[in-house]
Amino acid sequence: MAGRVDPPDGMPDGASGGDDEYRSLVFDESFIKAARLQEFSAQERLEDEEHAAVRPRPEAERHGRTALGFSRQGLVLVLLIALAFGTAIYMGIRNPYRTPTRPGAEPMRSELMPLAPLDPVPGATPADLFEHSPAAHFGKGADGVTLPPVRSSAHFSESQVLAALAGAKDYIVASSLDPKVLAGGAVRPVRVLLDPWQQRQFDRSVESPRNDSRHAATAWMVRFDPAKAALASDEVRVRGTLAVQEAGANALEVTADHVFVYAVRPTDAGDGKEARKQASLFSVRREVRFHFERGDLRDHQVSLRQVSMRAGPMNCAEDPSDTLTPLLAGERSKDVGRAGTDPFARGRSTASMCGLLADDAQPSPEHPFRPDR
Repeated sequence: MAGRVDPPDGMPDGASGGDDEYRSLVFDESFIKAARLQEFSAQERLEDEEHAAVRPRPEAERHGRTALGFSRQGLVLVLLIALAFGTAIYMGIRNPYRTPTRPGAEPMRSELMPLAPLDPVPGATPADLFEHSPAAHFGKGADGVTLPPVRSSAHFSESQVLAALAGAKDYIVASSLDPKVLAGGAVRPVRVLLDPWQQRQFDRSVESPRNDSRHAATAWMVRFDPAKAALASDEVRVRGTLAVQEAGANALEVTADHVFVYAVRPTDAGDGKEARKQASLFSVRREVRFHFERGDLRDHQVSLRQVSMRAGPMNCAEDPSDTLTPLLAGERSKDVGRAGTDPFARGRSTASMCGLLADDAQPSPEHPFRPDR
């Protein structure tokens, strides 16, 4: 007879058999997959009787690996990560919402007004012109841009307030006193001081200047038309103030208000003594409002909010957005009192406002400047 077999429904509860010592073994799926030998199927044994009843299993098959050596679980994980990464990229590209700018990032706005004289522009040497002008007692160059007394504020230390004032001064010096910038060529000395959020606006203003209150190159820096005017002296007279106040708990605002007086000459006059006698003065009143966040103070960067300029002597019809074109010695304004804006013209007006340059603002060799007036 055949060997002992268990009842079809298994051993009754509490019964024991001869194979009790094997009942603690659990032949689950992982145990079967890890087996080194695999029994041929009944069909395989019928087709090839000479073969053994079992065959060794490949290493990769026993450990659940693919032909390249990766586990199936690892391959699935890699595919899931790739799918998630691809989805993130797709959603980033398709996201209709713009990345928000950092707090405090705003475009710079500007206002430029040419000042036209009624009479011909006086000419002389730079020294004579300065001596007989309101700039006679102004400071010279960067020394004329002085800092106020520095004190801590409610939310900023004394060193942070000083950093804001020093940053504003550095920008004023680079943008209004650097001879290479004034000559209409260099822009990098000004650009590197700007907060990166404003460098794009600065670049557009330089590459495609427009008198639209946002993209005038001359709002960012003082520079002359190199085809017409050049500096007759490296000495620039300066007078003005710097003031600082808090703009909330996380920002400081610095206001710079200065008058710059330049001695200029015709570009084609050369650099000799005769050319110096053809010099004339050109004045720029420049008010700049700076905004400093804590990151700007740490990185020594500036952010401009508002620039207001009055410059002359110039023709009212001149477009001051790219360069400033002074009226030189002996020249007079061609359009003073005639410049205007058509209120019926459609679209945004790009015409500049125009002011009249006061007689007292011009040098007068016959009447030396009196500080008390």
